[in-house]
Amino acid sequence: MGLDDRDALQVLRDAFAVADGAESFVGRVFTRWFGTNPAARDLFPVDLAGTRTAFAQALTWVYGEFAAQRAQEPISFLAQLGRDHRKYGVTQHYYDTMSQVLYAALRDELADGWTAAVEDAARESLNLIIGVMGGAADAEEGPAWWDGTVVEHLRVSRDLAVVRMQLDRPLPYYPGQYVKVEVPQCLRSWRYLSPSIPADETGAIEFHVRAVSGGLVSTAIVNETQPGDRWRLSSPHGGLHVDRDAGDVLMVAGSTGLAPLRAIIMDLTRWGVNPRVHLFFGGRYPCELYDLPTLWQVAAHNPWLSVTPVAEYSGDPEWAAEYPDVTPPRGLHLRQTGQLPDVVTRYGSWGDRQILICGGPEMTRATRAALIAKGAPPQRIQHDPLSE
Repeated sequence: MGLDDRDALQVLRDAFAVADGAESFVGRVFTRWFGTNPAARDLFPVDLAGTRTAFAQALTWVYGEFAAQRAQEPISFLAQLGRDHRKYGVTQHYYDTMSQVLYAALRDELADGWTAAVEDAARESLNLIIGVMGGAADAEEGPAWWDGTVVEHLRVSRDLAVVRMQLDRPLPYYPGQYVKVEVPQCLRSWRYLSPSIPADETGAIEFHVRAVSGGLVSTAIVNETQPGDRWRLSSPHGGLHVDRDAGDVLMVAGSTGLAPLRAIIMDLTRWGVNPRVHLFFGGRYPCELYDLPTLWQVAAHNPWLSVTPVAEYSGDPEWAAEYPDVTPPRGLHLRQTGQLPDVVTRYGSWGDRQILICGGPEMTRATRAALIAKGAPPQRIQHDPLSE
């Protein structure tokens, strides 16, 4: 039955469902692959923990969708992954050897569970996965990556930075999308960042970055990036957007989650008439609401935009004096205090709005859950994919 055998596909899904270090099934897959194709090791960072986790999560989801007989989204996902992997220098040879290694590793891992039905499902699913990824990569005519130079690095708070770049060639993307970024301090370690301005025909682009505890790339960007650094960017991902014909909008931004929403808002300023947009912009301290002056300027000239600043604490720490004063002019000086999900839902369910949430996974999940508990329809809520 192959791809029609839900039970066999579920068996394959379960093989990928646990990724716990180098000794896990996925860890053994990578060890086996590097033994078969040593050059593949150079595609990855020294620390493979994040790669193993992402690989396991992706294949667990893909096989779960296959088992549920939902193929459209996984195929679109795999095609985008294939196009995106061009930036690593992945060729068809790598796909072929990975397919062979996965087949052999699954057979060995499942042992007595490797039935004729599971074998058929493994062969057909791997042919589909590798075929879609390799075919999409071969069919893509655009650049595999975009290089650019950092022209300005602004340290706007203790662990927040704004980075402005000039790309060698313009990168086409929709406001609200995100790209993967490689920086010279952490070669082969890629991090997702969202442009904070709409695509620019001159190649100008801007990112807002917060240093994450334990995050090598984000910490390097905030602490070590300098003008002149050369960055590499992937093709864009994501579908976060505002439909101008679908009613008013609620946006909830936690810290640098503001960036994609800011790009959407700036894009909307091209029109004189827009749906009403209410943005809640949150941070831990008032001093971390780093972009309030810009938001005030946009709101002052676009009456469809309302902005509510939210801080978890009412006052600033002593170190705030070392960074730029972000106090906005009158108009955005009335700040709410508390957790973003609590403050947002004080105003009701917002169930009649298009809802966009951007920020850390914990904040995004909490805000989404709070809005749904208040009565907001889940299908009206958009956010970027979250790691489980």
